[in-house]
Amino acid sequence: MHDVEAVLDRIGLLQGPRTVRDLAGGLTNRNLKVTTDHGIFVVRLSSPSAGLLAVDRDIEYRNTLIAAETVGAGVVDYLPGEGVLVINWIEGTTFTESDLLDERNLVRAAQACHRLHSGRRFGNDFDMFDIQKRYLGVVLEKGFRLPDRYRDFEPQVARMRAALSVQPVATVPCNNDLLAGNFIDTGTDLRLIDYEYSGNNDPYFELGNIWSESTLPLDHLEVLVTAYDGTPSHSRLARARLLALIGKYGWMLWAAIQYSVSTLDFDFWSWGMEKYERAVAEFDSPDFERLLTDCAQPF
Repeated sequence: MHDVEAVLDRIGLLQGPRTVRDLAGGLTNRNLKVTTDHGIFVVRLSSPSAGLLAVDRDIEYRNTLIAAETVGAGVVDYLPGEGVLVINWIEGTTFTESDLLDERNLVRAAQACHRLHSGRRFGNDFDMFDIQKRYLGVVLEKGFRLPDRYRDFEPQVARMRAALSVQPVATVPCNNDLLAGNFIDTGTDLRLIDYEYSGNNDPYFELGNIWSESTLPLDHLEVLVTAYDGTPSHSRLARARLLALIGKYGWMLWAAIQYSVSTLDFDFWSWGMEKYERAVAEFDSPDFERLLTDCAQPF
């Protein structure tokens, strides 16, 4: 959808001699590594389907500026209305899921989240219960494909939301989409990138989502939550697990929308169903009732 060279010619630091390379890994946008005499930059060219996915590019830009104050990359330029964002390249190693199997890296991830969460508040809020409803509305309105039994779990979702409200937690600026690939290890610390879905949110959604997105063992979530809080807590662990569950349930609909509208050569349906099947297993598990009880207990 973009004339890449024409876009790059409009950005001061990217003008003149340059090399351009596509970066792999994005499921929504096209990402470029651009090297010029002025430095190395990442240019994000957004997909026109972003509006269906509850992504606001102006909010993303402002939140990326705020995140740069703590753990994010510096912002170089932004073309409003065109979905073009330019940030500084962070020299380091991009995490894979296997890196998060190392408990030492989980502690570092918790520390990086703390830095982000302690920074200035973002300009919007993010609540996966609300996002899930919005995605469901899009899927139903457009007649997109919906997994079997999907709406059967609506009573459990309502009970989750009620249980989580018993011990409310102050929201903090969260990335909300910390796949392993959004962690960059500089050798001294971890930096967090990609603020498409950023917003003020329950910090335990962030921790549960890290655990869920990388399909880590359950004991690794306990390591992550304990490192974040400084002390173990069954209540906070249950909170993170339930918020990870609504994440899997909600991201399935994200995948259903992408399956129907994206032009990328990627199997979004299988990607989403893997999450949904794990969500179904948790909804149907005897542990579900215990999690509701535990998360409502005092911290």
